[in-house]
Amino acid sequence: MTVQPRRILVTSALPYANGPIHLGHLLEYIQTDIWVRFQKMRGHTCHYVCADDTHGTAIMLKAGQLGITPEQLIAQVKQEHEADFADFLVAFDNYYSTHSDENREFANYIYLQNRDKGHIVSKTITQLFDPEKQMFLADRFVKGDCPKCGAADQYGDNCESCGATYAAHELKNPRSTISGATPVMKEVEQLYFDLPQFQQMLETWTRSGTLQDEIANKLAEWLKAGLQPWDISREAPYFGFEIPDKPGKYFYVWLDAPIGYLASFRNLCERVGGIRFDDYWAKDATAEVYHFIGKDIINFHGLFWPALLTGAGFRTPTAIYAHGFVTVNGQKMSKSRGTFIKARTYLDHLDPQALRYYFAAKLNDRVEDFDINLEDFAQRVNADLVGKLVNLASRTAGFVSKQGGKLAAHVGNKALMDEVQGAADGIAALYEAREFGKAVREVMALADKANQYIADAAPWALARQPGNEAKVLEVCTDGLNLFRLLMIYLKPVLPALAQDAEEFLAIPALQWSDARRLLLGHDINAFKPLMQRIDPVQVQKMVEASREGLEAAPAKAEKAKSVGGMAPSPQEGGEAIGAEIGIDDFLKVDLRVARIAAAEHVQGADKLLKLTLDLGHETRTVFAGIKSAYGDPEQLVGRLTVMVANLAPRKMKFGMSEGMVLAAGPGGSDIFLLSPDEGAKPGMKVK
Repeated sequence: MTVQPRRILVTSALPYANGPIHLGHLLEYIQTDIWVRFQKMRGHTCHYVCADDTHGTAIMLKAGQLGITPEQLIAQVKQEHEADFADFLVAFDNYYSTHSDENREFANYIYLQNRDKGHIVSKTITQLFDPEKQMFLADRFVKGDCPKCGAADQYGDNCESCGATYAAHELKNPRSTISGATPVMKEVEQLYFDLPQFQQMLETWTRSGTLQDEIANKLAEWLKAGLQPWDISREAPYFGFEIPDKPGKYFYVWLDAPIGYLASFRNLCERVGGIRFDDYWAKDATAEVYHFIGKDIINFHGLFWPALLTGAGFRTPTAIYAHGFVTVNGQKMSKSRGTFIKARTYLDHLDPQALRYYFAAKLNDRVEDFDINLEDFAQRVNADLVGKLVNLASRTAGFVSKQGGKLAAHVGNKALMDEVQGAADGIAALYEAREFGKAVREVMALADKANQYIADAAPWALARQPGNEAKVLEVCTDGLNLFRLLMIYLKPVLPALAQDAEEFLAIPALQWSDARRLLLGHDINAFKPLMQRIDPVQVQKMVEASREGLEAAPAKAEKAKSVGGMAPSPQEGGEAIGAEIGIDDFLKVDLRVARIAAAEHVQGADKLLKLTLDLGHETRTVFAGIKSAYGDPEQLVGRLTVMVANLAPRKMKFGMSEGMVLAAGPGGSDIFLLSPDEGAKPGMKVK
């Protein structure tokens, strides 16, 4: 099939510059990278750009905590992000920063264009203000008691305990999380992008095929309810771009962040030359533009962004592709379980291509959450990549080398070769549609047939009998050609393995069109192992390493011999308190109310009771050394207590302990569990 050349620009959402890349991020960038690599293999002109999202209060505050400037912080984080992406083989054509001259120019231009066309409005509102830090507070920088249920330590927009939503000023006993001061209400002028003016345009655009059906249906709910003006300004102090006609006011990060797509692409155009910016972003541009994003930011990309572009005279995206969240072993990524895995921690233990393959093997074009089952991950990679794909080359290459390293001039199993070659267009259509999982299944079904053919032909058995040299070479030439074809189909997923295969087969970089031809009468190089099996021990080490950062603070508390970590003072007969920790370490400790659902003796343990703790949304098993005070476990059932919920699980002689119960007292029979005030609920945070 002849492929018509296309011009394509692809972006991924911009990672925020205040923390490391983790496996939840990587789903998006790997998915995008696979699609981009496929387009390039097809011969299309395809550019992949991204950038760090660098502005906002959070960046400013973190830099202040570290004693460096925001510019120093974002430069350091950008370097770390780029290293992580590169090591996961995510090949951006340009990776930039929203804190750039290009982004400032585009932000100013887009704002002024929309202002001059009447799309920017101003309102005076009342907002919470930190009198100590002299700054207005976003909802996430305010905490207090829920106005609905009274739960303490809730953020300024919703209650984790009862699920209620509210305005920040409705909180009881509010406090600034930045200074601890009690905020006051203060008037401020706020600028808004008048989104309701684009209601009709967005109703048409969101149903034009640019969005997945699930996303279009979700946005239809917003449109039906009626759009509201979107705030685009923040007051000083703020790390960002000052609004050109409003001194002391800054563009809210969500205005200049998506503009970073334009800025990064402009930087690419100027850096490499030969690419015309307007061919991709002008209102009448014919090139294609695609955004890959997470479902949590679809409201910005599906409503605010196309309206903002339209108001400023730019084109809108060809399509926006959203994906779901990442879970590990069926649950949210968890620091306490070691499943909140940073990119660098993964790279310290495992092959990045293994994760790329696992993502590809399960991805589809829908907005579904993605679960990384660590056991399935190891088994699938070992079975498919090592047991099927690489196995084809490893079990045939040696026989070719023994006969001089030149492939036969013809194939033996033409029917199988035709079938595998003929699958190219169908697999390409699946890649184009982002149905990576189906594409991988097609490839592995072909790999099964190829391996079955080699097993039935048994070149190792033929080679034992003189006179079979030609037949052995023919079979092994088939095997290596089948391996090469499968490698073409998996190259977007496994670029480093493909490069190693190209070196082994002594061929140029594989393109999709190479599936039309076979490798015959061709000299190959000596075979070297292409991929190692995943050792489950390495997976476990990765999980343990992901817990280490969380264990630092609780480990110091364990030096004191209190069963719950609240040590008696030396004057009361206890041991001296361990090394001091800072307030930052202490704030990491997550204290939660728990109901004792079950309690029982532990056979062979003189001091321990096995407690089953109900946290509302889950249960945990904890072994607590309180038997001397509570000899009858039944008296504990139904009682409320407090536990350290984010302590890493610890393997003990009697089983896995998943937390720590807090208790106090001098010891012996005087060990007392803490009981919160009446009205406390399991799972509630404790201040």
